[in-house]
Order: sequence, then C-alpha cells, then structure tokens
Amino acid sequence: MTPIETIMRTAPVIPVLVIEDLAHAAPVAEALVAGGLRVLEVTLRTACAIDAIRIMREVPGAIVGAGTVLNPADLDKSLAAGAEFIVSPGLTPALGQAAVASGVPFLPGTANAADIMLGLDLGLTHFKFFPAETSGGIPALKALTGPFPMAKFCPTGGISLATAPNWLALEPVLCVGGSWIVNKGAPDGAAIETAARAAAALAQP
Repeated sequence: MTPIETIMRTAPVIPVLVIEDLAHAAPVAEALVAGGLRVLEVTLRTACAIDAIRIMREVPGAIVGAGTVLNPADLDKSLAAGAEFIVSPGLTPALGQAAVASGVPFLPGTANAADIMLGLDLGLTHFKFFPAETSGGIPALKALTGPFPMAKFCPTGGISLATAPNWLALEPVLCVGGSWIVNKGAPDGAAIETAARAAAALAQP
C-alpha cells in the first residue's frame, strides 16, 4: 500500500480537530489514541494549530497530520512542525505539485470529476471527498467512482457516527473524516475516549 493508504486504513474514522487552546492538545490526542483512533487531523484554523501538531506528535501511538492546508506556505509550516500527512479542502496545481515534491502522504480535497482528474495528473489516487454531504452525498460519490475506478476516498463533511457506516460500505471509501468525536471547549477525556471507541469499532472494507 502507498503511505497515504496505510494511514487511511489505520482506523475507519480520522478525527478532524480544531484546537483552540494549546493546553487541550495533549489530552485530546491521548484520549483519542486510547480509544483506538491513532490518526489525527489538526486543522490549521486556529493560531495554535501548528504548535498543537508539535505537541500531539509527542503522544505515543499518535499519527498526526495537518488539515485545512491551503497553499505551499501552509505545507511548509506543517512539515516543519512534524506533520506526518497533509489534508487540504481542495486541490490547486501549486499545492499539489509542492506536496508531491515533498513526498509527504497527501490527501487533497475533491468534489467533482475535474478535481479528481487534476489529482490523477499529479500522480495522486487517494482523495478527500469534501464537503461530502453538501456535494451530493453518497449518490454523488457513487457516480464519481464510475469513471475513476483507481480512486480511493475519505469522505468528510457532515458525516456522523450514524451515517458513517453507509459511507464505509462503499468499496472506494477507506475511511471517513469526523468532527463529531471531540466537542468544543475543555476536553472531557472519558467522553472523547468513549466516542473514539465507538468510531474505531465501525467496519472498514
């Protein structure tokens, strides 16, 4: 398997994390790993996100990546912080070329055939389908997989514990991204671990 596929197959759900207080970084990562979710996507939506990646990388068992990477500058900052994989909400030639050149496992956002074709031109075959529910949901992804049988996906956006199994039942879907596992505010370690266990127990293809 490619490095990005190995990461995608580590657990059925990749938590999508918005860390607003650096003090929350380690406890959140520890609770998620304890619950069986080792792959953590820290979105670059807050001022402390880069530092949070550094801290979470120190948690035993955690595989920490950067999400909401928008351009080569974001990519460089994420790699300098030790991000082990990169996730973007979309795909541009500049970001795609920089990510491929870096060699980092890369999961670019796609929502239509043109996005996937751009990724394939760059040598990529694994994609984030985003925003999953508002881009047409499961029927849209089923339609997209017809012309692109080589493509594998991590749908993200609007997915819940209840709907995740429907996505995971699709052959091209290796995992889903989920923001439901960690609530905003001070982390409740027990609640996060419980939610992580429920997500980790979901069936993967």
